[in-house]
Amino acid sequence: MSTGRSNETRTVSLVLGSGGARGLAHIGAIRALEESGFTIESIAGSSMGAVVGAMHAAGKLEDYAQWVVQLKQSDFFRLVDWTLSSAGLIRGDKIIKRLKDLVGDVHIEALPIDFTAVAVDIEQGREIWLSEGSLFDAIRGSIAIPGLFTPHRYHGRLLVDGGILNPVPVAATLRSLTDLTVVINVNGPIQMKSHRQEPGTPGRENGDKPEDAGFTIRIRNFYNDLIDRDSPKLEDSQPGLAAMLIKSLETMQAVITRQHLAVFQPDLVVEIPKDACMIHEFHRAEELIDLGYRRTIEALDGPRGYSDE
Repeated sequence: MSTGRSNETRTVSLVLGSGGARGLAHIGAIRALEESGFTIESIAGSSMGAVVGAMHAAGKLEDYAQWVVQLKQSDFFRLVDWTLSSAGLIRGDKIIKRLKDLVGDVHIEALPIDFTAVAVDIEQGREIWLSEGSLFDAIRGSIAIPGLFTPHRYHGRLLVDGGILNPVPVAATLRSLTDLTVVINVNGPIQMKSHRQEPGTPGRENGDKPEDAGFTIRIRNFYNDLIDRDSPKLEDSQPGLAAMLIKSLETMQAVITRQHLAVFQPDLVVEIPKDACMIHEFHRAEELIDLGYRRTIEALDGPRGYSDE
C-alpha cells in the first residue's frame, strides 16, 4: 500500500452519510480504517450513519454487526411496527428497543468517542446537532425518513431525518482536532447492478416459521409493491409511492452532498454507489459491510496515499 502520509497522521473525524440499508457499508469502512491504523476520535452521522456511528461510539459495533448479518428479510419485517398514522408508515419503536438491548440506555456525553447525530427540526426548517442527552432519542430523530417513519418529538422539537438538509454532516466534526476528516458517502454515483428481489415474489426463506410465513409474505408484498413499483418488468407503470419519495430524497441528497463536499473539502471521501442496494435490504448486510471495507481500502490506497501498509 502507499505510504504518502506520515505515520503520525492517524486520528480521524468520521462522517457517516444517510442512505438506508446502504449505511451498513459504514461498518466495513470503520473496520478498514481501524485495521489500517487509524483512531476514530469523532463521529457525525445522519440517519443510518447516526445508527452505525452511535454503535461504534458506544463500543458495540461488532455486537451490532453480528446481529445484523444474521437478519433475514422476514426478520426485518418483524422489526417494522406499522402504524396507520398520517405522519408516517412506521413508528420505529421496535428498532430502537432492539438497539437499546445491545447498548443500554446511555447518554451521548458519556460515550468514549465524540458523537453527533444530525436531525432536522421540521417545524422550524433547521438542522439540529444532537451531541448530548439520550443517545436513542438522537438516533430516533435522525432516522425519521419523512413519509416512512413518523417524526420524533424531542425537547419540544419535531425531528425528522437529518439527511434532508445534511446527508454528509462534515461541519459537525470540525470542532474536533484530528488529523484527517473522512467521509463515507453512501449515495455515491451509480456503478453497480443491484441484485434485488422482484416485487410480488418474496417466497418463504429458510428458517421462517410456517406460522409466520403468511403474515410475513403479506407485509413483504405490501412493502415491495410500494418500493419496487419501478421494476424493469413494469416499464409502463409509474413508480410506487415510497419509490417516488425515496428517489426524490436521493436526488436532493446527491445535490446537497456535492455542495457540502465542495465547500468543506474533506481529506478523503469513500463513495458507496447508491444502487448498491435498496433502502430496505438489510438482509444483505454481509455483502454491504464487505463493500464498505473494500471501497475504504481502495480509497486509502488511492493517489493521496493515506494508508501505511
